Amino acid sequence: MSTLIELHGIVKAYPALRPLRVHALTAGSSDRLALRGFDESAAEMFIHLVTGAAVPDEGTVRVAGRLTTEITTDTEWLTSLDRFGIVTHRAVLIDKLSVASNMALPLTVSIDPIPPDIRAKVDALAADAGFDVATLDREVASLSDEDRLRLHLARAVANGPDLVLLEHPTARLGGGREASERFGRTLAGLSSARGFGWIALTEDEAFATAAGGRVLELKPATGELAAPKRGWRAWF
Repeated sequence: MSTLIELHGIVKAYPALRPLRVHALTAGSSDRLALRGFDESAAEMFIHLVTGAAVPDEGTVRVAGRLTTEITTDTEWLTSLDRFGIVTHRAVLIDKLSVASNMALPLTVSIDPIPPDIRAKVDALAADAGFDVATLDREVASLSDEDRLRLHLARAVANGPDLVLLEHPTARLGGGREASERFGRTLAGLSSARGFGWIALTEDEAFATAAGGRVLELKPATGELAAPKRGWRAWF
C-alpha cells in the first residue's frame, strides 16, 4: 500500500480553548480508520488540513508525498482534492432534484436528462450503496435521514477517490443503534466494492463496529493517536 496522507507534528488553532494537535498519522487507500476524540469543529479542521483547504500553524501535511504548503494554484489544489471523497453534513443536496440527478452531479452537469452512460454509472453506484432502483427517480426531499446519508456517501465515492473522509456522519442520524449499524455496513460494503480507504471521525461505536477497521483515540493535549485503553471493547 502506498501512503496517501502523512501528518507530522500538527498544531492548528481553531475555535476552541486549545489548538488541534495530531502528533503523527499516515494512511492510504487500503486503510480503514475510525478516529475518536475530535469534536465537530476539530473534525472539520482535520478534514481541511488533510485536503489542503487549510495549512497547519506547525508541522507538515503531505498528500501523495507533496507538502500541502507547496500547493499554490487552484488547479493544483483541485487535482490533489480529487484523491478524496468527503461525507459531511455541510454538503448540499438539492431536494427538488431526483436521487439519480443528485448522484450524477459529481459526474456531469447534464442531468436533465441524464446521459445514458452516466445513468448506467449512477445505477451501478446506487446498487453498491444499497439503494432500491425505485428510489432513484424520487425527489431527495422525500428521503429518510438514513437514505440522505447514504446519498452523501454515494456522491463522495462517485469519482473513484482513494480515500473517503467522514465527518461525524451519524451524529444527526435518527433511528438509533440499528440505523448506525446499517450505515456502517453500507460503508464497509461500498469500500470493498469500490476499493477505497476511509477515515471516519466519529464517537458512534455502533457505526464504527459495523464499518470495521481500526480505532484510534486522540489525546488532545499531546496529539497522540493510539488504540483506546477503555471502552469500545470489540476493538481489542
